[in-house]
Amino acid sequence: MSFSDFTLHPELLRGVAALGFQAPTPIQRDAIPPAMAGRDVLACAMTGSGKTAAFLLPILHKLMGLPRGTTRVLIVAPTRELAAQIDEHRRDLARHTQISGAAVFGGVAMGPQEQAFRRRADILVATPGRLLDHMRMPYAKLDGLQVLVLDEADRMLDMGFLPDIRRILKQLPARRQNLLFSATIPAPIVALAQDILHDPVSIQVERPPAPAVGVTHTVYPVPQELKSALLVELLKQPGMRSVLAFTRTKHRANRLADYLTRHAVKADRIHGNRSQAQRTAALAGFKDGRFQVLVATDIAARGIDIDQLSHVVNFDVPNMAEDYIHRVGRTARAEAVGDAFTLVSPDEETDLRGIERAVNARFPRVRVPAFDYAKRPADKLEIPLAERIAAIRARKAEDRQRARANAERRAAHHARAAR
Repeated sequence: MSFSDFTLHPELLRGVAALGFQAPTPIQRDAIPPAMAGRDVLACAMTGSGKTAAFLLPILHKLMGLPRGTTRVLIVAPTRELAAQIDEHRRDLARHTQISGAAVFGGVAMGPQEQAFRRRADILVATPGRLLDHMRMPYAKLDGLQVLVLDEADRMLDMGFLPDIRRILKQLPARRQNLLFSATIPAPIVALAQDILHDPVSIQVERPPAPAVGVTHTVYPVPQELKSALLVELLKQPGMRSVLAFTRTKHRANRLADYLTRHAVKADRIHGNRSQAQRTAALAGFKDGRFQVLVATDIAARGIDIDQLSHVVNFDVPNMAEDYIHRVGRTARAEAVGDAFTLVSPDEETDLRGIERAVNARFPRVRVPAFDYAKRPADKLEIPLAERIAAIRARKAEDRQRARANAERRAAHHARAAR
């Protein structure tokens, strides 16, 4: 099957060809025809399955014959990175058309986004919070909306955006086409789908969770305090050209990126505490090859779509199988191949076994022959919480003591002056 079998507009087929797409992925084969026919769609689609083109191509085809000057499509995504990625994909697919669009998310100035509303861009890709900020203003008119897409709906649920989504829905035209894409379909997503979808075509809803086809899984048992050193050793292997490394917390992401930099590895980090400019710069540097490693937390990594990403490294084992599947899906995207390395400490073995049970697979355990598993680390990646609290208390005590000494000196000075 080829993309021409969908009877897409010839200018869209030119965009598809320019991107190098050869044949539709399974989600594209199943979702594009009903979406082009105007049906509502509920699709269970994993990261890396090609779902963005699955909803963008029918939307762009629908807009080809319509006049400009009305915002007809709203795509809602959970993170800034995903919104920016979808908008970039929209530009690529529509490069030979006059269809316009804009990304609307926080962390950047609202002015250019306001102008996108005022000029009635054809397609808006937005995060819930910033979209609601604009929707309070009179210029944010969506009365001509014809298509709503909710992408990664389960992640929006995890991030607490469901009330925001419902507030957004109340301000949209009731008659519209709805496309809902989600990696999993928990009960709240089922309830949301029942509320907004009309006679939907359901795609892969019953599929059991499984990592993307084409991913090779390898586990490296290692003491927690030696994980950073082992990662540096692994990065010396041939083919480790672009590595997305996941940590459990933002603090650990910072510490790991700093550790890698100190050990001559070009690395940056991306997480919720970084400004949008920092996140954009880190992602751009990773995409163009200036950084070998991008350290990320789970939420911030949504929307990271890197061509030819060679490896995903689980520096920390995720607590849930679904998070593992999302992480490793960043490589082997759209039926390509890739590697997933997991560094597991003894206290993480239980979580790893839970992941293996969920995906019905036993991952091979590997030891690196050249690595010294008995050595003591020169520095700690993460200072234990009790030590951090003790250090903070000690600094505060020193500050209080210094303040008392200063006050006593000032009092003595005033006393001498009074005499």
